[in-house]
Amino acid sequence: MTENYLLQVKNENTRLDKFIAEKISSLSRTRIKELIKEKHVLVNDKKEKTSYQVHEGDEIKVTVPALKPLSVEPENIPLAIVYEDDDVIVVNKPQGMVVHPSVGHPDHTLVNALLYHTKDLAASPEGFRPGIVHRIDKDTSGLLMIAKNANARTSLEQQLANKSNKRLYLAIVHGNFTENSGLIDAPIGRDHYNRKKMAVVENGKDAITHFKVLEQFNGYSLIQCQLETGRTHQIRVHLAYIGHPVAGDPLYGPQHTLKGHGQFLHAQVLGFTQPASQKWLEFSIDPPQIFEQRLSELRETK
Repeated sequence: MTENYLLQVKNENTRLDKFIAEKISSLSRTRIKELIKEKHVLVNDKKEKTSYQVHEGDEIKVTVPALKPLSVEPENIPLAIVYEDDDVIVVNKPQGMVVHPSVGHPDHTLVNALLYHTKDLAASPEGFRPGIVHRIDKDTSGLLMIAKNANARTSLEQQLANKSNKRLYLAIVHGNFTENSGLIDAPIGRDHYNRKKMAVVENGKDAITHFKVLEQFNGYSLIQCQLETGRTHQIRVHLAYIGHPVAGDPLYGPQHTLKGHGQFLHAQVLGFTQPASQKWLEFSIDPPQIFEQRLSELRETK
């Protein structure tokens, strides 16, 4: 059912989204931003931006629409579950699997498999991605955390927003490096010329990727990337931007590349605070066989 809140600002002087988050603990910052964008939040009966500074005397009306019913069906698809408790599931997503349904991929997704595995998944505003708090691309393999209830979803989303979780990726990239590590700080937005692609653009969203060179081969390198932000296609865009596109990347890389099943990018390490116990959990998973095979072949060329 739809929920309505009426908030009175007394002596606060803070951002609108932060103020609402402090007053309505059941709403995540991500969900609040969605509500503001969708005009479900009014300040003195007017629509304001997320960054609006609330003032004493402001009256804030928040309408939380009822969640849409699930539009996806459970499917008996094998899942590689790395860890599970009452609040979270950690899965190792294979290359080729889409995380949640979309117009182009209505079924056979990770969400379909999760719904077959358990009925305990945190509801999502859209209905078609229960439990999902972050994503990796279809042809990127590796670790994802799934929320099983609303409190877990809020906690995991806040950890992503606060950058307090840990996400390390392995990538085979084109070219060799003169430095052992680096930081890419370049804003990302929709490509002005190709709407299917993202790009480094002047007015894009802040995006920061750290990288460390692990091995170098003949024309390729193995690197580790750590995300500080989580923009769409972030690692792929950033590495292409500095002239080291991910090998096998059909969207951002060259045609002459390593043969495989898409980009050689793997979410290797995932760490976060367990929502209920507040204990730190950390998991590591080896890359898929095709990734290891190409690495072995590259090592033979050194």
